Amino acid sequence: MISVIILTLNEAQDLAGCLTSVNWCDDVHVFDSFSSDTTVEIATTSGARVVQRRFDNYASHRNAALELQTLRHKWVLFLDADERMTEGLHREMHEAVEHAAPEVGAFRLRRRDYFMGRWLKHAQISPFYVRLLRRGAARYERGINEVARVHGRIHDLQHHFDHFPFSKGLAHWVDKHNRYSTMEAHCALATQRGDVSFSPWRAFFARDFNERRFHQKELFYRLPARPLIKLFYMLMVRGAILDGRPGIRYALLQAAYEWLIVLKSQEMVDQGSAIPRSITANLQPRPTMAARE
Repeated sequence: MISVIILTLNEAQDLAGCLTSVNWCDDVHVFDSFSSDTTVEIATTSGARVVQRRFDNYASHRNAALELQTLRHKWVLFLDADERMTEGLHREMHEAVEHAAPEVGAFRLRRRDYFMGRWLKHAQISPFYVRLLRRGAARYERGINEVARVHGRIHDLQHHFDHFPFSKGLAHWVDKHNRYSTMEAHCALATQRGDVSFSPWRAFFARDFNERRFHQKELFYRLPARPLIKLFYMLMVRGAILDGRPGIRYALLQAAYEWLIVLKSQEMVDQGSAIPRSITANLQPRPTMAARE
């Protein structure tokens, strides 16, 4: 009933564990960005179907995966290699799609992020992700930290899947977020230049969670002292300090990440940098197509 798509790029370390967590699925696709390690061999050995595509941005990449003609089922679950499906969520998903009404376009799943061996229950900024989609009912927008636009209702599921973003070590996380911060800086610059349709009203009152999140991020780009705001929000509002040392360290890492975006955005302004088409192509939000029940 559900096809699984796992996005990969040099994921030899984590892929086997992810594949094991979805061994209930008869249609697993590894959507690979031409890995140079043994990712493809691991996927092939497991029986997964491998499709390769050059990465351009996250929204376009996911949209291309959704359009695969080899998908057997009408429901698609997206996972990253450092994520693990849990038995409880597996059972809940199958029951949900089996009884889903025609107007339901997607399901929002809950994710648990781990750092230093601890679930970041409070430090995690957003535990909700639209990952289970009806084919033909959703498209992704925004080149980085992409947002799903769903035609139809989005229902919430209660069980979690697990995420291990530091599985390859802190240096890998820092390197990845250094790249992310460049892409986010381009998005921020597009916002400052007025290239993005933005509504403060929608940031707080749009019916759809994902539309609110889209506009909240654009609103956040307009705030001064963003790194300090983010640090305060994570520590005191979200309660990251309740997660102990892992939560505090994670909040500091996220604030440093935000500071990189600020610095790179200013550098791009000073240098008159152009915004890559791969970033702006998926920034413009379409009219609302989703309604949350």
